[in-house]
Amino acid sequence: MKLRKELWFGFTLMAIIIAAAMGMVVSVDTMTNGHYGLLMLSLVVVAIMLGFPTAFTLMGMGMLFAFFAYHSGGQTTGGAMKQTLDLMVQRAFAVMSNDVLISIPLFVFMGYLVERANLIEKLFRSLHLALARVPGSLAVATLVTCAVFATATGIVGAVVTLMGLLALPQMLRGGYDVRVSAGAITAGGCLGILIPPSVLLIVYGATAGVSVVQLYAGAFFPGIMLAGLYILYVIILAKIKPALMPPLTAAQRFVPLPKPLQSAGASGEGRALPWLLGALKGKRNQAVSTGFLLKQLIIALLPLILFAAVSLWSYQTVTRVAPADDFSELQQMGAGSATESEGTGGLQPPPSEEGSGLQEPPSSGGLQEPPAAAADSASGAALETPPATASDAASPVATPPAAATATAAAAGDAASTTKPAPQGYWIGLAVGAVAMLAYYSLLSFNRLEVFKMLLSSFFPLLVLIIAVLGSIVFGLATPTEAAAVGALGGFLLAGAYRQLNFTVVKESVFLTAKTSAMVCWLFVGSAIFSAAFALLGGQELVENWVLGMNLTKTQFLVLSQVIIFVLGWPLEWTEIIVIFMPIFIPLLDNFGVDPLFFGLLVALNLQTAFLSPPVAMAAFYLKGVAPKHVTLNQIFAGMLPFMGIQVIAIILLYQFPAIGLWLPQVLYK
Repeated sequence: MKLRKELWFGFTLMAIIIAAAMGMVVSVDTMTNGHYGLLMLSLVVVAIMLGFPTAFTLMGMGMLFAFFAYHSGGQTTGGAMKQTLDLMVQRAFAVMSNDVLISIPLFVFMGYLVERANLIEKLFRSLHLALARVPGSLAVATLVTCAVFATATGIVGAVVTLMGLLALPQMLRGGYDVRVSAGAITAGGCLGILIPPSVLLIVYGATAGVSVVQLYAGAFFPGIMLAGLYILYVIILAKIKPALMPPLTAAQRFVPLPKPLQSAGASGEGRALPWLLGALKGKRNQAVSTGFLLKQLIIALLPLILFAAVSLWSYQTVTRVAPADDFSELQQMGAGSATESEGTGGLQPPPSEEGSGLQEPPSSGGLQEPPAAAADSASGAALETPPATASDAASPVATPPAAATATAAAAGDAASTTKPAPQGYWIGLAVGAVAMLAYYSLLSFNRLEVFKMLLSSFFPLLVLIIAVLGSIVFGLATPTEAAAVGALGGFLLAGAYRQLNFTVVKESVFLTAKTSAMVCWLFVGSAIFSAAFALLGGQELVENWVLGMNLTKTQFLVLSQVIIFVLGWPLEWTEIIVIFMPIFIPLLDNFGVDPLFFGLLVALNLQTAFLSPPVAMAAFYLKGVAPKHVTLNQIFAGMLPFMGIQVIAIILLYQFPAIGLWLPQVLYK
């Protein structure tokens, strides 16, 4: 902590030097209100690095400079004070009435409940055994556990701290290099910044006016990509330098079998499915009850049952034909053919001829009587059969053929409510069947026990994640409603694992209130600060300065990301989002940058800032729970390769924007 204080002092001194240099370059006589806005921005950064509370620093600076802006604009002292107080009340009320922010305490509450249900310990153990044969299995299991747990919580400090307590001692006992172990834990713990349900994305969405639903959909594949790059790096490093990550010994991979199976003679490497079927036939059930065997068999067959259910549902989906709308009754009621509509211009009264009176309906257009001679027409026009016209289609006689056609079409539709399954379905079914055969041919009792451990640790979290994120991404619920479902799910999980008691609930509620109050007061302070910055003309000054540089889109993105990366050293992500995003967001339209895409780049970039020395917050989280012989320099050295991977991920996202934009475009456009 002493080193951290020295770093804070260094950054504070640097900020003071920058502010002094700006004061020397721009003399007091030539300073405009825009320059005072930049001075306010510098003073806020200095005050935060000196340790003042961020939210109240923003509010205090905002009100002070807003008063200065109103007073320099010609207002009296009383008028400027009244307008400043009105501004504070209006901004605070605008934050309080933002419905999106309700999801923050609910997601945070879900995360703290899941954290206290001790699921992460069981999850790490089961994944560790499931990936025992993978090179660098402990590091890979750590990264997968961090990714899953980050999805369930989104709290960086909690994930890094818990994995430092659980995974780091096991990795060190297994002979893993300290730097690799520390890098895997800190990098995996920071995935919660990007992977939904991320609180950062909620805060960015509320600040930039971007849909949180689309941000969650857009961050899904970049998060998976980044976690996949981490895992790929660890596996390749373990292959190239196995001394850094030795493989697990047989004792570390050992999984004890239940006593009934041991008494019946089952071996850990024996094939589970044939043995259980043989035992049910009566060959080995003298020492094991039939109910126990049936329970084991059902657990073993769960993947096959799930595969069959998904295959049947997929078949019904791909072969179903949507029924066509039947308009035959409307056609009979209505109003004739298209020719009649064109000729008459719509529904009109029937034409009447002079002296015609009531006439016989026109013929159907089939067999007709020849037209009468001229002499006969003189005898009485009332009995004359009018010539067939285009309006014949509207006659009652024309109804039977139309009705017959409609009936035949309806019968054809009823007879063909399904269609043949496409070739892709059968290919997928064949691949799945081969995978099932391979799975059951390799299913030993050891692997069955690992699968049972995953059922009790991984799959409950997976169901919770799918329920929360699936309902958001597919439009079944708003983020706030999905967060409420997640909070209820976390409550039920803690109860199911017998960890739900008054102490757990009290601690979770207290930490949730503390975190939510911090975020919401930050929003209030940011709103007041942004208003004062705009009143002073600081935003206009920055915009003119950036546009005067004649940057291209790529140059602007590189410049903005470098600034955010540097700011990530001394500042928390909340401060970067609420203070500096309102400065960057108005510039995006000038360069044709999608705010959704910019938000994904920022989320990736802030992960890099969390791992970049000298002020890497994840390193200090891990150092607080690491053994004494693990130094900060070792943690920093372990984080550097993963920081390079994050830079590669940012470049990939920029070069291939579809990684982040494809899913939102498919679902919402």
